[in-house]
This record gives sequence, C-alpha cells and structure tokens, in this order.
Amino acid sequence: MSKEVNQMSIFIGGAWAYANGSLHLGHISSLLPGDILARYYRLKGEQVLYVSGSDCNGTPISLRAKQEGVPPKEIANRYHQEFTDSFTKLGFSYDKYTRTDSAHHHKVVQEIFLKLLENGLIYKKEMEQTYCEQDQQFLPDRYVEGICPNCGANARGDQCDHCSSVLEPLDLLERRCKICGNRPTTRKTEHFYFALNSLQSELERYTEAAEQNGLWRENAISLTKRYLHEGLQDRAASRDLPNGVSVPVKGYEEKKIYVWIEAVSGYYTASKLWAEETGQDDTAFWNSGTSSYYVHGKDNIPFHSIIWPGILKGLGIDALPTHIVSNEYLTLEKKKLSTSRNWAVWVPDIIEKYDPDSIRYFLTINAPESRDADFSWKEFIYSHNSELLGAYGNLVNRTLKFIQKSFGGLLPEKEINKEIVDRVDLLYAETGRNIENASFKKALEKVFELVRYANRYFDGQQPWKQVHKNSEACKQTLADCVYIIANLANILTPFLPFSSEKVKGMLQVTSQSWEPLLVKPHILTHVEPLFERIDPDRIDKELEDLKKQGKI
Repeated sequence: MSKEVNQMSIFIGGAWAYANGSLHLGHISSLLPGDILARYYRLKGEQVLYVSGSDCNGTPISLRAKQEGVPPKEIANRYHQEFTDSFTKLGFSYDKYTRTDSAHHHKVVQEIFLKLLENGLIYKKEMEQTYCEQDQQFLPDRYVEGICPNCGANARGDQCDHCSSVLEPLDLLERRCKICGNRPTTRKTEHFYFALNSLQSELERYTEAAEQNGLWRENAISLTKRYLHEGLQDRAASRDLPNGVSVPVKGYEEKKIYVWIEAVSGYYTASKLWAEETGQDDTAFWNSGTSSYYVHGKDNIPFHSIIWPGILKGLGIDALPTHIVSNEYLTLEKKKLSTSRNWAVWVPDIIEKYDPDSIRYFLTINAPESRDADFSWKEFIYSHNSELLGAYGNLVNRTLKFIQKSFGGLLPEKEINKEIVDRVDLLYAETGRNIENASFKKALEKVFELVRYANRYFDGQQPWKQVHKNSEACKQTLADCVYIIANLANILTPFLPFSSEKVKGMLQVTSQSWEPLLVKPHILTHVEPLFERIDPDRIDKELEDLKKQGKI
C-alpha cells in the first residue's frame, strides 16, 4: 500500500468480542460504525487499515470450556469461526480479522510487555489475590462476583456494567467464587503492575485536547474525566490464569499477561500481522499524523481512552486514539439484553432469515449514538417495509422498470437538472462530514431525505403521462431519477453495501470514488427488486420465539 501525496492514513480498530458465545445485535450495533468508516474512507481514496479479531484468551472462554467439559481451544475455535462467518455475511470489510491465541499475537504482546518493563512502566509487587479453597486455585477476576462498592449492583471482579466502574476483585462486597459459589479467601502472590498513575498528568492533557477537538463521544469524555478525577491507580499487568500470553520473564512464565493489557494490544499486533502477510509497511498507521477511530461499546471506554493511550505512551508510539466511537447500549423490546437469560437476538439466527442490509440499516438509523436505543421486531420489520422497500427499493424499481417498458431499456441521455446536481453535490459533502464526525445516524437520515425527494419528483413529473404527451420531457425526468439512483447507491455503499452493488450492477457503474458520477447510456438488461417485502405476521412469530427462548 504505497502512500500517495496528500493521502490520509486512517486506522480503524473494532473491539474484540470474547469467543465464548454467539454474537448478538448489541455487538453489531457497537461495531458496525467501523465498517461504515472503512468503506467511506476507501471510496475517498485514503490509506485505510481496518482490523479486529476474536478474544480467545479471556476468562469467559475458560468458564465456557469448564461448563462444557472441553478444552478452551475448542470453544475459541468454534466461536472464532462463527464470528468470521457472521461478519462476512453482514459485509464487514476488515483488512485483517485475527485472534488473540495466535503465535504472532503472543510474540508481539510479549515484546510490548518487555518494552514497557524496560521503560520502567511495569514493575513487580506482592499482592493479595482471591483464592478458592474449594477449587484449589487463584481466581481470575471474572471468576469473582459480588456487589459493586460504588453503586450496589451485581458486578464482576473486573468491572461493574451498571456504573462502569473499573474494579479489582477485592473491591467487591459479598464476594463469591463463580465456579462453586463459596466465599473465596486471599493469598499473597507476586505480580507485575503497570504504572498507570505515573501517566495521570499526560492523560489529563490528552483528554482535555480530545474534549476541545470534539472527536470523542460525550460518554467517552465524561467517563474518562471521572476516572481521572478519581485518580488513576496502578493496575496488575499479570494474573494467575489457565490460558493466555505467558509473562516473558524468567521464573514467571507460568503467569499470564493480564487480558486488559493483552487484548487492547491486539490492534497493534493485528496491524503487524497485516503488514507481514501483505508485505506492506504499517508505520503510517502508528505516528502522530494518523487519524484513528476506535469503535466499541460504552463498557469498553476506559480501555480505549486511558489504558491503550497509556500503553502507547509507555511504548513511545505517538498514534494515540483520535476518535473514540463508543455507542451506548442497545436494548431489546425495552428490556436490557441478557446473554445469561437468553434475552438476545443472536446474529447467526437473524442473518439466516433477513437481508444483511436491513440489519445494517436498522442498527444505523436506530443507533445508540448518544443514548440507549431499542431493537423491536415491529420497528425492524416496519422500517424495512416502509423505508428500504417502500421508499428506496420502490424508487429504483419503478424508475428502471418504466425505462424498460417505455424505452426498451435504453437509458435516456440528457443533461441533468441543475437543482438535482446541486442536491447530490451537497449530499456527498454532508454525508462525508457526518461520517467523519461519527454521526452515522444523521448521515443516513440525510440520504433518505434525498430518497423521499426523488420519489416526490417522480410523482410530480408523472412520466406515465409525459411519455404520451412529451417524450423528451419524460426522458429528462427519467435521466434525473437515474442520476439520483446511481449516486444514492454510491453514497449508500458504506451503509448498505449489498443493495448498492445490485444497483451499480444494473446501471453498469464501476466507479469506486466518493464523488458524483454519471451513468453511461446503455440498455438495461437486468432489473431486479432490491428488497422483498417482509410479512408483518413475522412480528408476532419473532416475539413468540423470543419469549420462549428468554428467561425473563
């Protein structure tokens, strides 16, 4: 990937899901912005690297393996393959999607650990760690559950999902072992610590600059400022875990590098793997001139706004996250998603029954960008039928079918109406600006304003009458509509890649750039509906199935 003059370097990192169970729509809702960004910046001609992977080392994998009585590797393999299939079917265009249990990831993470140790950011310290006498083992943080000392909600030993507090197991009240339910004791053990507190001032300045630039979501700013106000604490960088990346220090090889330092380093290890496999240079993505987007859910904010910038500073790498795209939560039928209670819409299920662009459309137009948003089967099916099928699909179908019927499929050659050219030019500019600012919902709303305008234009011009009274006027109407349709397909490529490809195929458009395009005159040989109508009776069926599977 040779860099052209004035070409921007855009790094996009999607959060890594634990490979311990199927993806649900909450995952896709938080990760989809990454693919929209990658597809948009590629159309703009920028140098893009979009990476992610499956987290195969975490405690959740060990827990699932213990429940099923199989090795952790079997669980990781199963769900990594399922994730890969799901992302492919949904059109995610990762440049590299990898996994944290690969030899390459382990090697680079160990190099990062040793560099931080060499730079004085990692040190050894004796500590007390929870130990289960019943199970005869030190307990990883997620094996300890109890009451959050800050808000009183049920929490894990690493984090409270209710108030977003980052915790240690010994912070929890009424601690219990997740394996056997008994109260754990504590034992002394020696571990490595990351000197996060020493970076307090630098991270405060970094956060202030991010707030002034307006490039982080508001939830990222407010949560990060809260953590900084409370004062950053040094954090354990190693743990006694059954699987993971071994500490590369003599005498400590049995200990594992703690997942919070290891998993976020996956962005860097994936970048290095991409460079190695493609024979290209990734240094353009790791300097101060890089524009980087980190895409994840609200619960992952501190790892991307404090921990990862802290690690990068410790390594002397200047490419700190510039944009933090941290969605709020997606609820399901007005209730909180719960994997333990099976109250979720699982991705492998929904992609077998519904168009991937329908899923992408709904999760973008209804994205939890600044507040929680709800997925309801009624709204999902209605939005498909009214917006995708009724507005966009109808515009494409009736325009192209009319040309086939009245003009033998020959696209009319006319100079496009100036008002329409201006509207399209403005939409490219507005959509690009909204995408770059991570306002994806607003961007898509603006695009569908043009869809509705085009339908009104078609109705107002009445080409079914023009064709009999004024053939040239009819050709003008249809040329204007084809121009709008071709550019809608181009602008919608980041959002709805599958239907955009269909439209471009029908119109024989090959352009791959973010600029207005003209359609060359040719005969339409194949016109097919973009979307099929979904029977509204499916709403009750889906709700019934959801209630049957859920334990709520």
